Amino acid sequence: MKPLLNILLLPIITVFVIQTCGAQAPNIKIVDSSKIENITQSDARLEFGLPPLKTVIDSVLKRNAMVRFNIAEIEVKKTTLKSEQLYWTRNFGIQANTQYGTLNNFSTSDDSITNANNALSTVSTQFNYNVGFYVKFPIFDGINRKNQTKIAELQLDEAKALAQSQEDQLRQMVISQYHDLILKQKLLKIKALTLGNAKVNMEMVEKEFTNGITTVSEYVRISDITSRIESDYEVSKSNYLVAKKLLEDLAGFSFDLENLN
Repeated sequence: MKPLLNILLLPIITVFVIQTCGAQAPNIKIVDSSKIENITQSDARLEFGLPPLKTVIDSVLKRNAMVRFNIAEIEVKKTTLKSEQLYWTRNFGIQANTQYGTLNNFSTSDDSITNANNALSTVSTQFNYNVGFYVKFPIFDGINRKNQTKIAELQLDEAKALAQSQEDQLRQMVISQYHDLILKQKLLKIKALTLGNAKVNMEMVEKEFTNGITTVSEYVRISDITSRIESDYEVSKSNYLVAKKLLEDLAGFSFDLENLN
């Protein structure tokens, strides 16, 4: 009887295992790891209500007065370099002069036969002009121009390096303040939740104290703990609002975060 029972149960167990494995197979999913970072950033924006970090950085760099000054300084250095590179053309040129007016012409002649002097005077209105091309060859100008051009190139490179350095510092500052704001918002949410629980607990203690269940010392202790929790919440709220306003002032727009009061 037992061998017969085993033979009957074997197909049932086999079918059950096969069906179970077949049912679990469709639940296996392969997630592309390249999308994890984008999903995490999207979830963070939804959770904290912040604009993307790149948007904040681009806005800060666009509005910052020092960045704009550096851009203008670079353009000035570029213009200076072009001027130095074209300075040699000042050694070549065309010069023109004009004269207009009434001219008195007086001439004399000697007659060797009659030994007489003849004089002739004429008055005429004339317009005189002359045009010429000139070339100058300063002896030391070639060496001096090369040095001036080199100095202009170095000044341009210096201005670019300084601008890049200040942009990097500003970008790092924004990144730090951005994540600091996220941290302060997290802490504020934790403090708000703790404060809510403390107030509920305080209400229960007040009722128990009114009914004579809780002692005075216990009531004072719970009241003191609730006061400290509320104080910590107000400090955390102030730190969060200051960090938010500072970053908004740099970016030039409001983040429109959710109300956490």
